[in-house]
Amino acid sequence: MSTSTLPRESAINFLEHLEVERNLSPLTVRNYSHYLNRFIDWFQDQGGKKDLKELDQEVLRKFRVYLNRYTDRHDDPLSKKTQSYHIIALRSWLKWLIKNDAPVLQPEKVDLPKVESRHMQFLSVEQMERLLNQPNPGNHGGLRDKVILEVLFSTGLRVSELVSLNRDQVDTNRREFGVIGKGRRPRVVFLSDRAAIWLERWLNSREDDWRPIFIRFSGSKPEPFENGEKMRLTTRSVQRIVDKYARQAKLSIKISPHGIRHTFATDLLSNGAGLRDVQEMLGHKSVVTTQIYTHVTRPKLRKMHQEYHSDL
Repeated sequence: MSTSTLPRESAINFLEHLEVERNLSPLTVRNYSHYLNRFIDWFQDQGGKKDLKELDQEVLRKFRVYLNRYTDRHDDPLSKKTQSYHIIALRSWLKWLIKNDAPVLQPEKVDLPKVESRHMQFLSVEQMERLLNQPNPGNHGGLRDKVILEVLFSTGLRVSELVSLNRDQVDTNRREFGVIGKGRRPRVVFLSDRAAIWLERWLNSREDDWRPIFIRFSGSKPEPFENGEKMRLTTRSVQRIVDKYARQAKLSIKISPHGIRHTFATDLLSNGAGLRDVQEMLGHKSVVTTQIYTHVTRPKLRKMHQEYHSDL
């Protein structure tokens, strides 16, 4: 039976392939779904196009222009990196279609946008302390935000891992818990004493029994029989929270949740942790990825060289 090239039907089959055969995480499948559905909505609005056989390089060029000019409801444009994710998802979809003998555009003809490599942003200990002190824990929102910052810095979690946390997952007494990270790789992360105390305070302040640890306060509330899933904070909300307090702290650099993750790793290495240990705590598949932190290890190597190498 031939593979459908009708966009909606084909996308559903492809997403099921990612979930079942490639065993990608629900978050990754959801992201692919988001990117592909945005393309499909746009594609079908182009003069009534109904079949992926009509996708050619000129149509693809117009889609790229659309992504470059797109703004969300907050009037924020898509970053070059996010635009690239759309094209990566589209190209993966086309590869799957070609593998299943569908007559569509060859994925080799889909070039990925060039994304400028950005300097890795991280904070000094003093800057991080200033950021942590910005939220006002005297009110419910400030307490939640304080815990978000403390947990991010204590664990080095990705923002997607942070918002996925549930109450029954985190043991504040043991100060450690397991997460399933990128590529479905499990790892253990650790809470500092300070982060654990703030987290306990936040959970004890809650009058609900919803599963998510980090929740929003606005919008409609779930029914009593629901577990509060729709109250779960989004990654975008956490990014805005971090940005808010970074501006409030008058930091000299723009910091993001991922920048706090970089700060976590930099702090570990600066205090003597090994690269392999940091690799494990960050959940990196390869130590090559962890080697971006050579800005920390290089001065240590120079000091060791000066101390131990014979100067003949």
